[in-house]
Amino acid sequence: MRTVQAAADPDDAPRTVTLPADWDDTAAEALARLTPGHRPVDLAQEAARWIDDLCAGDIARPVIEPVARSLSCLLLLRQAAPSEALWHGHFDRRAGFVVNLAAFVHPDIGFRADDFVAALRLIARVLRTIARQKAGQRNGELPLGDGALSATNVPATDDVASGHAMVAGEILLTNLDACLAGLGLDYDSEGARDAACSLVALATLVAHAGEGADALPLPPVRSVVPGVNQIARAVWQDAAVETEHPMSRVETGFSAPGPIDALLGVEACGLAPAFSPLRPDGRLATSTLARLACRGLTLEAAFAAMLAGETVLPLPDAASHQAMYRALAGFIDRMPPRPDSVRDTLQTRAALERGVRRPLPPRHGGFTQKASVGGHRLYLRTGEYEDGTLGEISITPTRESPMTRGLMDSLGQAVSIGLQYGAPLEIYVDAFAYSHFGPAGTVEGDAVASYATSMLDYAFRALSDAYLGRRLPDAPHEDDLTPAPSPMLPLDLPARAHSGDDNDETPPPRRGRLRLVV
Repeated sequence: MRTVQAAADPDDAPRTVTLPADWDDTAAEALARLTPGHRPVDLAQEAARWIDDLCAGDIARPVIEPVARSLSCLLLLRQAAPSEALWHGHFDRRAGFVVNLAAFVHPDIGFRADDFVAALRLIARVLRTIARQKAGQRNGELPLGDGALSATNVPATDDVASGHAMVAGEILLTNLDACLAGLGLDYDSEGARDAACSLVALATLVAHAGEGADALPLPPVRSVVPGVNQIARAVWQDAAVETEHPMSRVETGFSAPGPIDALLGVEACGLAPAFSPLRPDGRLATSTLARLACRGLTLEAAFAAMLAGETVLPLPDAASHQAMYRALAGFIDRMPPRPDSVRDTLQTRAALERGVRRPLPPRHGGFTQKASVGGHRLYLRTGEYEDGTLGEISITPTRESPMTRGLMDSLGQAVSIGLQYGAPLEIYVDAFAYSHFGPAGTVEGDAVASYATSMLDYAFRALSDAYLGRRLPDAPHEDDLTPAPSPMLPLDLPARAHSGDDNDETPPPRRGRLRLVV
């Protein structure tokens, strides 16, 4: 064990954190975040606390106490840890465990499927026990009707027919990319997707064991991970048994970024790839070292190859992330949100994540476009990085009021700062294209648009065409829209009929006026 000074937030005072010697400072910060207050934090004491909370109760104690040591070992080996709600003892929420896939990979053995299945079976049993013990504290997840669970009518067995309608808990997988790297597979490859499908399907199969044959997922067509097919076949034979009293459901999914993932040493949460070969502290990531070792490259050889212009390690992109998402969608219960289809370059993403501004060089490229919208002239100027990506814009109307010119200049500076901090151009295009305010009308001087609803509409549609390769169509012309009728003020009273008498000295009717009534 070692003791470090860590804080959950840079503005907080550092606290004394005791954790295993091979755990990094990121885990110490995560442990400080998980433990409220300002007292010293010890991992062993915190693990004993949440395990004691699980053992509280007549139903949970005889089941969880014999396996308490196994739960502690899973945490110390950084293979699994309880979710944040379970860590704090919030039993009114759904219980869960986060499972680190990379921690089950051994450099000489490969993926230890036996240990993986044993850990999942243990976690599923604990989750079902917690659900039966804490059923009266669950909010909004109890089934209605005769099968409703309560703290008094739950039988003390695992096979609970009435609990089948309630989800007992969830097993969240994480660190998939590092796991594939330990197996010598590149994230953006067919072999990696086949291996991921096999591991995820095995986890879902173990989690659903005891729920009946209909709840078991279909296995993938093939697997490139040695030994996984044989173990999955054995698990299937044990689980594909009809039962009159199915166990409560345990769902599988992928984790989201949080302190539990940091505590387990996760590089990329859930199924996402590690887009950078470096850790936040600037050192090479574990997945990078594993892929170099699988290729038989030392650090010196890899550095020499990079200096020679070779691509040593192909980095995944948004397309590979989406391909992995589509491959795994049928083998797990709950998928995370679909990844973005467009992602900026690696440098821009790294700058955005670390909050570092990427200024333009003093001499840079770009273009200047002169155009007019509805007879109002403007200049659109851009600044580009060396790789051709947009880093600065300027919108200058020539004959508008000083206030309009100042607002346009300020907006251009704000957008430029966002671009230099890594904000994607697509977001600005979606926000400002087709904005409707005057001046609007026919566009002259640029073929990218023939009609614009505002100067901003034209400017950001022009940027979309130049830097995103997407030409947006014109909005409906204002002349084509049916204007809403509006009254003309002040209103005129109806004309008074003339009597025909020339001597009529009746004064003409007064023009109608409006009065302000307060």
